[in-house]
Amino acid sequence: MVSAPSPTAPGLSIFFPAYNDSGTIASLVIAARASAQKLTTDFEIIVVNDGSADHTAQIADELAQTYPEVRVIHHPANRGYGGALRTGFSESRKTLIFYTDGDAQYDPAEMEALWPKMEPGVDVVNGYKISRSDPMHRIIIGRVYHHTVKILFGLKVRDVDCDFRLIRRAVFDRITLEHNSGVICLELMKKLTDAGCRIEEVPVHHYHRTFGKSQFFNVPRLWHTAQDVFRLWVKLVVVGAHRTPGAA
Repeated sequence: MVSAPSPTAPGLSIFFPAYNDSGTIASLVIAARASAQKLTTDFEIIVVNDGSADHTAQIADELAQTYPEVRVIHHPANRGYGGALRTGFSESRKTLIFYTDGDAQYDPAEMEALWPKMEPGVDVVNGYKISRSDPMHRIIIGRVYHHTVKILFGLKVRDVDCDFRLIRRAVFDRITLEHNSGVICLELMKKLTDAGCRIEEVPVHHYHRTFGKSQFFNVPRLWHTAQDVFRLWVKLVVVGAHRTPGAA
């Protein structure tokens, strides 16, 4: 039985960046819709199809035809994870924005655990993985990356790269995201921190990938990520232009 949401509950935009996620995107949208109905009467679900080469586009369009709350944005060509997130944030129309990945390694139903933490004065509710369900080499690389960037960028959050977040749309009046690569999560957390945003954290489950493969864990991509992190460090930590009043 679906509980009735509060009549004063804020509006909610949910979006999924999706790239070749035809095996998971339908179940994610359906699960997100079921949870959203418990939280608010005013919600939308956006699928950002980032130039997928499989059937993600067709499935997303069918979901939009079936559910009036769902709409789809198609990138004709792949823009990268950061490009998909930037589209999702810019297209979200409601007071609160929730997003997670289209590969089903997180359960959208757990946004119900984030919702009560979004109290007055809180800008972001950030998930952190209880336990990472990935092959050992990915866990090791992930831990090295996590601890390295926390030190380099002076971050205190428990999990920089947990793509399971509830964010006030108003924070994007204070920060501007620029990257199209996977370092956008690092950019996001650093700029939120430097803007003085209040961040709460909630543990969430992380599941084994059941469909498709990661776009990030290969040698060329890791090398490019390292270069992107260095450039971002210079820009945000050494130069710090984003902290200048009036800077984009």
